[in-house]
Amino acid sequence: MSAPGVVFRRAAADDLERVVALLADDPLGRERESAATEVLDPRYREAFEAIERDPNQLLAVADRDGRVIGVLQLSFIPGLTRRGIWRGQIEGVRIAAAERSGGIGQAFIEWAIGQCRERGCGLVQLTSDKRRSAAHRFYEALGFEATHEGYKLTL
Repeated sequence: MSAPGVVFRRAAADDLERVVALLADDPLGRERESAATEVLDPRYREAFEAIERDPNQLLAVADRDGRVIGVLQLSFIPGLTRRGIWRGQIEGVRIAAAERSGGIGQAFIEWAIGQCRERGCGLVQLTSDKRRSAAHRFYEALGFEATHEGYKLTL
């Protein structure tokens, strides 16, 4: 699927404020992010710089006419299981509220899967908060299966 007029690309430092705003623009994101302040929390810039330095990380944006309307992060993870395959991990997927249901999310995930193929990954995985039932239906429609139970420990 394609998204006419939308380009998927590596995020630039100038995109960071908009990326954080997208991450905060839903009920769960509002609990976790701090995009509403006058000055962007410096931890976001530090994280962005760490992502940029790591060749196994890709922060990507969906861009329409110079305006960031979507974001996701890809991590390329080597592993010994499954005979040493690499995994692509998709996280932090957000599409601007006004742009949802227009095929951009599907095209963005398909683009991300293509990036994983190009990097030689044998598996693409993602996590989604249990409260995001619409997101679960979206990922299942794209062929993802809920095969594992995930656990997190906040430190």
